[in-house]
Amino acid sequence: MQRSIWIGYDPREVEAFAVCRHSLRRHAPNIPIHAVVLDELRAAGLSRRPTSKRDGKMWDDISEAPCSTQFAISRFLTPHLAHEGWALFMDCDILARTDVNKLFALVDPSKAVMCVQHPNYTPPDAVKMDGQLQLLYARKNWSSVTLFNCSHPANARLTVGIVNQVPGRDLHRFAWLNDDEIGALPPEWNFLVGVSDPSIDPALVHFTSGGPWFEGYENVPYADEWKAERRRWLTRQTGLIAYNQRRALPNGADAHL
Repeated sequence: MQRSIWIGYDPREVEAFAVCRHSLRRHAPNIPIHAVVLDELRAAGLSRRPTSKRDGKMWDDISEAPCSTQFAISRFLTPHLAHEGWALFMDCDILARTDVNKLFALVDPSKAVMCVQHPNYTPPDAVKMDGQLQLLYARKNWSSVTLFNCSHPANARLTVGIVNQVPGRDLHRFAWLNDDEIGALPPEWNFLVGVSDPSIDPALVHFTSGGPWFEGYENVPYADEWKAERRRWLTRQTGLIAYNQRRALPNGADAHL
């Protein structure tokens, strides 16, 4: 079974992205990992949604709503980017604590997408992260960790045109699918810090309201594990830069930093 991982990238959370990727690679080095970068998708003509700036924040004109991240909508291009097999999309504010091959082992080929089906809830705060508004919509956070079955015929409905035309709330609730085409994953595969049952032993920790890289969130649950992963990433990054310098290569020449 072909498998790939796609992480949403936002320039405001570069470090979070790097730590997320490092934690995934450390546990599952055999799975290719890609970034979902809005500027690249726009340059390729795949993301054409009109956006504007309001109060210094990115605004999606079709949804008539703010975008908390640059990948709020572009995540739904993942099946188009991956082409085949099973593609795992996840937000960048996530820490992997185990091998995600265990997650791919749970796939059900009869389903078009699989996700943790969080019950509808009202977030405890009106804002999250660096002042971004908390938006309420059906199936909130379902799409933050999504396994896409790229070969499923139902996902043929999720065209590039649809991703660029419909409101984000319809995409986040998987409106192109029938309910029986959406598979459920165990809750440990998208553990929402401060929301999910604390008795769950998380496989993927999702700092959905704000992670330890933001001021005021330095001591949230699992922050110590994230900081430890950050130290591992920084140690590896320093070693790679030194290695490239010894080989007379420019800093950052290794694409896996």
